[in-house]
Amino acid sequence: MLREVRSEGDAAIRRYTKLLDGVDLPEFKISEAELAEARSSISTELESALLLAAKRITDFHQATLPRNWVDLEQGLGEMVRPLERVGLYAPGGTAAYPSTVLMTAIPARVAGVKEVILTTPRRGAEPLNPAVMAAAHIAGVDAVYQIGGVPAIAAMAYGTESIAKVDKICGPGNIFVAYAKKLVQGQVDIDGIFGPTETIVIADDTAQASFCAADMIAQAEHDPLSTAILVTDSSDLIDQVELELELRLSTLERGDMARDALERQGRIVLVEDLDEAVELANRIAPEHLCMMVADPWTWAGKVKNAGGLFLGEYSPEVMGDYIAGPSHVMPTGGTARFNSALSVHHFMRTMPVVGLTPQTFRNLGEAAVQIAHVEGLTGHSGAIEVRLESLKARA
Repeated sequence: MLREVRSEGDAAIRRYTKLLDGVDLPEFKISEAELAEARSSISTELESALLLAAKRITDFHQATLPRNWVDLEQGLGEMVRPLERVGLYAPGGTAAYPSTVLMTAIPARVAGVKEVILTTPRRGAEPLNPAVMAAAHIAGVDAVYQIGGVPAIAAMAYGTESIAKVDKICGPGNIFVAYAKKLVQGQVDIDGIFGPTETIVIADDTAQASFCAADMIAQAEHDPLSTAILVTDSSDLIDQVELELELRLSTLERGDMARDALERQGRIVLVEDLDEAVELANRIAPEHLCMMVADPWTWAGKVKNAGGLFLGEYSPEVMGDYIAGPSHVMPTGGTARFNSALSVHHFMRTMPVVGLTPQTFRNLGEAAVQIAHVEGLTGHSGAIEVRLESLKARA
């Protein structure tokens, strides 16, 4: 499929869109009028919620922007440059998440990306999800294309007659989308290959059992492979949380799925103390780490590995999913040991700048010659020595 889209372009996309999604597409691009209409079709309450989320996401990422710097005396500096084009992927159908559109598009916009596009599949005669379209409109996405799956990833990676190649692809998808992203990595950059979502809740005897249970269930209801773990030094809390879990699962709309995830991957772990709990979390390096303990900020410095850190009973991970500010695209599967949550930094490149004065060059030149000689690169040393001789002659 990737090869065919790369070689045939739009024709291959139309063929696979008809085969996989059951729709003939004379045009891939959604008009600006359609986006505006979708936004006007959602409720005032939802639009207000999306606007509030967009503001907080924007404010957070603006606060994290890196800056150009220069030291004329040292002859050094660094320039920060945004990527030119970024492509976002948004799943269709029941897995439509307007929050993910905001959480990926806005950091790119804040970073200064020149063009941000979005691909999302149309399923047969079904209209595109209006909340996703509204989120794209609010986030300032430049173009939305009604294609999905592997063909969408291929189009963004290689470019077609209708869709220009991008520099980076971001966004969640099914296993086929994830594998396609992996295959095109190197041709373009990607945000990552993400596994099932995961949360560790560390709680002490001051935590409310209902909060702990609710947060575990919120994680578990994503899919049967989700992981929700409670780590505590309180056996009394464990008893209370187990009761709360049963009560809440019995009335939850997606209770069967959440129960399945909890039975497969869920754990409740009793430890000696909170130091042991944090040590365990650091070894696991979870996507989300929630600290429901007394004085949670005093523990923040001990946390080394987590995609996102949520401190206190009123900072649940679900607020991070929607409205807190940081992107909810976070590393999974222990990769928080070396990866970070999606941010403006993922949409920017840095270029070191060297601008030595003649005097600084003279001061550093002989040392550079010595290193070049030991590495056996006489052409390198010669490029330095010819300048040292020129400076000596001018002195």
